Amino acid sequence: MPADAPITQDVLTIPRKDVPGDGRMNLVGLTRDGLRAALIEAGTPEKQAKMRVNQIWQWMYHWGVRDFAAMTNLSKDYRALLDRTFVIAMPEVVSRQISDDGTRKYLVRIAGGHEVETVYIPEEDRGTLCISSQVGCTLTCSFCHTGTQKLVRNLTPAEIVGQIMVARDDLGVWPEPGVGSGETGPRLLSNIVLMGMGEPLYNFEAVRDAMKIAMDGEGIALSRRRITLSTSGVVPEIARTAEEIGCMLAVSFHATTDEVRDKLVPINKRWPIAELLDALRDYPKASNSERITFEYVMLKGVNDSDEDARRLIQLIKGIPAKINLIPFNEWPGAPYERSDWSRIKAFADIIYKAGYASPIRTPRGEDIMAACGQLKSATERARKSRAQIQAEAGL
Repeated sequence: MPADAPITQDVLTIPRKDVPGDGRMNLVGLTRDGLRAALIEAGTPEKQAKMRVNQIWQWMYHWGVRDFAAMTNLSKDYRALLDRTFVIAMPEVVSRQISDDGTRKYLVRIAGGHEVETVYIPEEDRGTLCISSQVGCTLTCSFCHTGTQKLVRNLTPAEIVGQIMVARDDLGVWPEPGVGSGETGPRLLSNIVLMGMGEPLYNFEAVRDAMKIAMDGEGIALSRRRITLSTSGVVPEIARTAEEIGCMLAVSFHATTDEVRDKLVPINKRWPIAELLDALRDYPKASNSERITFEYVMLKGVNDSDEDARRLIQLIKGIPAKINLIPFNEWPGAPYERSDWSRIKAFADIIYKAGYASPIRTPRGEDIMAACGQLKSATERARKSRAQIQAEAGL
């Protein structure tokens, strides 16, 4: 990314009515205010609009209902009006792969025929869904497979929250009548991480609206502390994330000098390490109970020395933080290698002794290319040679 690149990106935005293909508006992804306005425009009396929003919202996001005819607390005539005017449309699941470790990767098709990947990671006490915010990515991080795919466009709120709904469909976790949702209901899908394809803060409004839907207590009902947004360091949007979304924050850090980070995470050329850390120190929600996660991919001979570990400790001083160490997940043509396990453990030990949590992330879904940094939509997956990738990374 050029150092003087603008924050605003020239990407295609899909009109809301484009989804069904028959002129009906998709209700998925609308905020409560947007849904109210759409219902009034369709003929709902203003005095009834708030009640209708609550009813339809619960049918869509609590019960997972897609058919207006099944919304039995609405009159038959009103259901017919809804069906003529609106649709509840999900992204199309093109394929589902299940890893040997239980990780599920969904390839989903969205408007325009584009495809993105979504990953579900089951754990003993929870299930985490890794969702995408863009088709491709503009950041060209040299260790990331997604970064070798050019940005096509931003996802709409419907396409972002639709990934959550698709996964809930597949896992069968929509509650039965009389059963709660969110914190009191089915917990197979308990956490969301915005760590899939794309830079969430370059699609801020759509991500914000989708996460507000996910956090709404009368629908999907996930706590804001169960949602983590990962950014490569779009400094001007960091404080806004706390104020308008309020979720947990993770930062793709990966290097302890500007020289190395410029190559690994090119956005660093615009907002270098010192500027990024200043923004994180000022992050309104940073506290011991809501620590910022520093993601650090371990690259053999690049960023994994004892000196790097000690420098990292000094850099983050004063920021409530934990460091998530990520063994590099290789992909065809990758210009790097994973650090040796002994090196990763030594790095983690230095950080731990300095008083920071330093968990080593267990690679998941590698056999289906679903691990961190491996996502890339299948139709865009034209292979580049190792030499091409290294040249683009400036190696």
